Amino acid sequence: MPDPSTTALVTGSSRGIGAAIAEALRNRGVRVIGHSTRMDGEDMIAADFAEPVAPQMLWEEALDMAGGHIDILINNAGLFEANPIDVSDIQWLDSWEDTLRINLTSAAQLTRFAVKHWLAEDTGGRVVHIASRAGHRGDSPDHWHYAAAKGGMLAMHKTIARQYAAEGIMSYAITPGFTDTAMAGDYLASRGGSGILADIPLGRVAAPEEIAAIAVFCALDAPESMTGATLDANGASYVR
Repeated sequence: MPDPSTTALVTGSSRGIGAAIAEALRNRGVRVIGHSTRMDGEDMIAADFAEPVAPQMLWEEALDMAGGHIDILINNAGLFEANPIDVSDIQWLDSWEDTLRINLTSAAQLTRFAVKHWLAEDTGGRVVHIASRAGHRGDSPDHWHYAAAKGGMLAMHKTIARQYAAEGIMSYAITPGFTDTAMAGDYLASRGGSGILADIPLGRVAAPEEIAAIAVFCALDAPESMTGATLDANGASYVR
């Protein structure tokens, strides 16, 4: 079991993969501070990552709630909306910028705050990025922005691992394929429903609990020598 004072900040934890991660960490004795766009509550902070100041406000409030120290950051929050190339220029650009800000820039901001925190306290820490197979293989014609954000997350993750391992700061990334969440369900419906499963050798999408199990392993159990690793969880639909 982890130290009972171990605290994790999990973004996008009100549903789907994030909720499964939060529950799995709590089952291991970790105190979890959750995040959602609008839902406030006990150990849950509302912050809208479409606003540039939101990640800083979230970090500061979470740090105060945690009593001054956070051990684990899990960057899970994400936006997945179609952005066809034939919409207006301003609509396409707005969608691009919203997706990059929510999926990548907010994760970068939070990771920066976490790394500075761990360096100042000389304690080390762990960050787990929930990326996507889209960061490796791209995505649909309507999701350039999503693929770009997840590819950027993977590049950021590797940079952090290379730069800060000697200071005890470990970085891990997970690249799910389709997962049984509302977000993925909308995508599956838009791309032909169950027919898309033909692209998954496993024959089914992942369950959120499967991704959560990998995230908890990275956050608590993975050896330090694994820092910088990216763990695929896509039913062999993308094999590097």
